[in-house]
Amino acid sequence: MSKEDNPWTTLSVRKVYDNPWIEVWEDRCLDPSGKPAIYGRVGFRNRAVGIIPIDREGCTWLVGQYRYCIEEYSWEIPMGGCPRPLDLLEAARRELREETGLRAGRWERILQVRMSNSVTDEEGHVFIAEELTAGEPEFESTEKIDIRRLPLAEAIHMARTGAIADALSVAGLLQLGALRGLLR
Repeated sequence: MSKEDNPWTTLSVRKVYDNPWIEVWEDRCLDPSGKPAIYGRVGFRNRAVGIIPIDREGCTWLVGQYRYCIEEYSWEIPMGGCPRPLDLLEAARRELREETGLRAGRWERILQVRMSNSVTDEEGHVFIAEELTAGEPEFESTEKIDIRRLPLAEAIHMARTGAIADALSVAGLLQLGALRGLLR
């Protein structure tokens, strides 16, 4: 379906919130049946970039941290934001280095997803990073991160069983598992 086939009619658009990371919009519109409706949208200034580092022994790294919005501790693949219109690969390199201290000689993008397209335009991209060299993490002031090295198969199992619940992490690990024949 093209934009011209859009069954919604937008009557007005109003920005109701704005900060350096997101903007929130309230649209008055007509729904596909022609009835008046209000649609709330969240726009993201950054694209999400996730990285699955893999070493020669078939291990990967997860990062764990307390997530303020859900009030829970969360294990995830290393990830961060890529401001538009900056390069996704450069952002992936930066985030891997900042969160784990790792640098990679080989990169491959394996996934692009829409995170919750009923209410937001957020998109996520996942890269595999290989040919790794170690270094020191460079955490931001908002980050208190634990780093865990584990077999890739164990991380995929965590994604399949709910021990990892972050959407980009789950999607990336399952995609990698499918690509490498690791799903059982």
